[in-house]
Amino acid sequence: MYNHEPADYHCPFCHLTPDREPDVVYRDERVFALVCPRWWPRNAGHLLVIPVAHHENLYDLPAADGHAVFDATRVLARAMRTAYGCAGVSTRQHNEPAGDQTVWHFHQHLFPRYPGDDLYGTPPQPDWLPADRRRAYAERLRAALTPR
Repeated sequence: MYNHEPADYHCPFCHLTPDREPDVVYRDERVFALVCPRWWPRNAGHLLVIPVAHHENLYDLPAADGHAVFDATRVLARAMRTAYGCAGVSTRQHNEPAGDQTVWHFHQHLFPRYPGDDLYGTPPQPDWLPADRRRAYAERLRAALTPR
């Protein structure tokens, strides 16, 4: 419908091997979620919730995959509250260049929120965080997702 993906696009999400990626915290047949390598200073450990099938944006997303993304987001939000002790969560999703979409595969951000964190007034950190820092957050989330 409203697509901007170049013909030679190398999708970073389609070429991930989610089962072997240490930042992946959740996976089912339709969706996977991973700790985002790009962080906001006061919202460490935010997640990307991604459909397994490649759909460029919200306009192209089939209803079944959309429901799966939001079902996973709800499960992950609850785990995030437990694992991080945050006071709330926020979701964000971008479409097209004017909507700040930079990766041409639908995904939703799930941020831990804290009083006064100024998420929407703060730019992300310029560099990706090292894998060991991300892995620590992934382990906390996986532990919160594990039934006791």
